[in-house]
Amino acid sequence: MSLSGQTESPRVIVFGGSFDPPHMGHLLHAGCAAAALDAPVLFVPAANPPHKPGAARVTAEQRARMTALAIADDARFSLHRADLDRPGPHYTVDMLRLIAHDFPHAALHLLIGADSLIHFGTWHDPAGILAQCRLAVVPRTGYATTPENLPAIPGLADHTDYIDAPHVDISSTLVAARIQAGKSIRYFVPPAVEAYIREQKLYERD
Repeated sequence: MSLSGQTESPRVIVFGGSFDPPHMGHLLHAGCAAAALDAPVLFVPAANPPHKPGAARVTAEQRARMTALAIADDARFSLHRADLDRPGPHYTVDMLRLIAHDFPHAALHLLIGADSLIHFGTWHDPAGILAQCRLAVVPRTGYATTPENLPAIPGLADHTDYIDAPHVDISSTLVAARIQAGKSIRYFVPPAVEAYIREQKLYERD
C-alpha cells in the first residue's frame, strides 16, 4: 500500500534506527511486526542518533539508500525521511511528532528491541514518546523483559506490545566486521544492499 502521506491502515509502525547497514534481522522483525499488527512499517533512518553521536560508519544518505534498497520488494515497507531532513538534536520524541503530522489519523507503534525497552528510561522524554505511540517490542538475545528489568515509567506496561518474532543475532556491527575481515555477508543483508556496499566500497576500513 502507498504511504505517500496517507494510509488506509488505522495503524502505522515506525521503525527508527541507524541501519548501518540494514540487515536481514531488521527485515524479519519488521515483517513480524507488520503481520502481528496488520500495519505498514515506516523505516526511518536516523541522521545522528543522540545515544551514539558520530558513531555512524557511512553517511546518512548512504544509509538511506541502503534502506531503500533493502525494503524495495515489500509493499508493506516504506522509507520516511523524518529524521534526515531536519536539524538536530535528533530525538525520537520529535521524530514521532513529524510522523504524526504526516499520518494524522493513524495510531503509531514504535518498533524497538527488548534491549531498548530495558534502557527506555535513559531516552529523551520517554513520557512524551508514550503519549504519542505504543511500543512494539521484538526479542533480543540476552535481554529478558521481566517486570524487574523494566524502568519505572508510568504507563510503560500499558503502552507496550510484545511481538512474536525469532531471536536474531545479526547486527550491523557484525556485518561491518565481516566486511573488514574479508568474509562473506551473503544472507546477512539483502542482495541489493550487498551489491551497493561492494560498489561503494563501504565498511572496508574502520
